[in-house]
Amino acid sequence: TQTPHVFYMGATGGGVWKTEDYGSSWNNISDGYFKSPSMGAIRVAPSNPEVVYAGTGSDGLRSNVISGDGVYKSVDAGKSWKHIGLEKSGHIGAVEIHPTDENTVFVAAIGQAFSRNKQRGLFRSKNGGTDWEHVLALSDSTGIVDVEFHPTNPNILYASAWRAERKPWTIISGVGEDGIYISKDGGDTWNELSNGLPSRMGKIDLAVSKAAPDVLYALIESTAEEAGLFRSDNQGASFERVSDRLALLDRPFYYCNVDVDPNDIDLVYVSATRLHKSTDGGKSWKTMSTPHGDNHDIWINPDNSQLMVQGNDGGANV
Repeated sequence: TQTPHVFYMGATGGGVWKTEDYGSSWNNISDGYFKSPSMGAIRVAPSNPEVVYAGTGSDGLRSNVISGDGVYKSVDAGKSWKHIGLEKSGHIGAVEIHPTDENTVFVAAIGQAFSRNKQRGLFRSKNGGTDWEHVLALSDSTGIVDVEFHPTNPNILYASAWRAERKPWTIISGVGEDGIYISKDGGDTWNELSNGLPSRMGKIDLAVSKAAPDVLYALIESTAEEAGLFRSDNQGASFERVSDRLALLDRPFYYCNVDVDPNDIDLVYVSATRLHKSTDGGKSWKTMSTPHGDNHDIWINPDNSQLMVQGNDGGANV
């Protein structure tokens, strides 16, 4: 937010790109540093725009997805990069950095897409990526696909677990361990949330907003009877389904992405084949026109909700 004209974009097979002029021109900044071109998540430290963490391995688990090789860090706004570990984590769904401490970072590792492996789950570093703690480990087949800080209390975090394994002809998505977890001690211990949630869940994406810090949105893959957008107004103590619109969850293994405006808790976006927008907390929806279909992510400037960058299969759109 200190440099509103600067955006970073991660591609499924093209590495990391950066613009310094609101998207008028882009330059690749990962070539020569990254061993994998497949990107899962990029975060700039809120307390220091020079510090950028990039998690490799796309979370859109198509049958032709490219595996990642862990996490990279830049301390000069992307001019150079250093590999900082988790090289066997496969695919990374989210990276979140503590709001006031650039050295405390969480990485949501989905795991390897085509096989079981132990390096999946939620990892935390308190020293800028030198060392990693496996703070939420469920099994060698269930990873973590998303993590979010509570907007005003960084000791509270939410994480969503996803059992995913890709076959050439299908995807295994969801098992008993899938669900939403909460920590109230900075990630040391975790408890599963269940009140009002589906009995069986697959891929889950989470969204929070400083406009109403105790609200948690969850877009949840499940059976046709139970899937949809869920909302909690009490830090996950209870949820209610606010939408069962099927278009919000088409091809969830490839999409499943919800974002909420940082200044309006009822302004919600869902990225799927089309881009969906709700102005009443998810009760009603309209589709937005984007330059290309297959929408995957949105970032909204927390100081100015009018300014956003949106990623789809046609690239980045500011």
